[in-house]
Amino acid sequence: MRHGKKFNHLSRKAPHRKAMLSNMASSLIAHKRISTTVAKAKELRKYVEPLITKAKTDTTHSRRVVFSYLQNKETVTALFNEIAEKVADRPGGYTRIIKTGNRLGDNADMCIIELVDYNELLLKEATPAKKSRRSRRGGKKDDATTEATPAAKAPKAAKEEAVEAPAAETEETPEAKAEEAKEDDKKDGE
Repeated sequence: MRHGKKFNHLSRKAPHRKAMLSNMASSLIAHKRISTTVAKAKELRKYVEPLITKAKTDTTHSRRVVFSYLQNKETVTALFNEIAEKVADRPGGYTRIIKTGNRLGDNADMCIIELVDYNELLLKEATPAKKSRRSRRGGKKDDATTEATPAAKAPKAAKEEAVEAPAAETEETPEAKAEEAKEDDKKDGE
């Protein structure tokens, strides 16, 4: 009977499950992001978050406790030196699970589990995009409105011509280039 055993066994015996979670935790710490099934990711989150919390207190005892779970010296060193410093002020919730759809072969729910403080795309502040100046497309204006304020319109028209002139120079068509080449040849011939 399985009374009171309320965690996901992941269809594995206890030693296999322990080894798998240890290897997945080592991979997560080394690569900061791994792709796996949702069920394994949820169990991995339960497995790795207490280890990251223990890594915040850098003592010999906590290193030995974490090593008993991970069984990998390089991973333990990376966890205590690099990751623990980065998550020192975070009170928990060190991982994020992002669902990515279903696997093609067996239709299993797949996801990406990642360390929260290592996703540069989400951490990067949204920089406002530069708005390009666009000219309005409209019909002809009434003669009454243009005649009423010709002096007010003249400075704006001069500014618009100044803005459009550099744009016209950069957007030369091949035909215009061919005409310029012909004119240059005529000047050279004279």
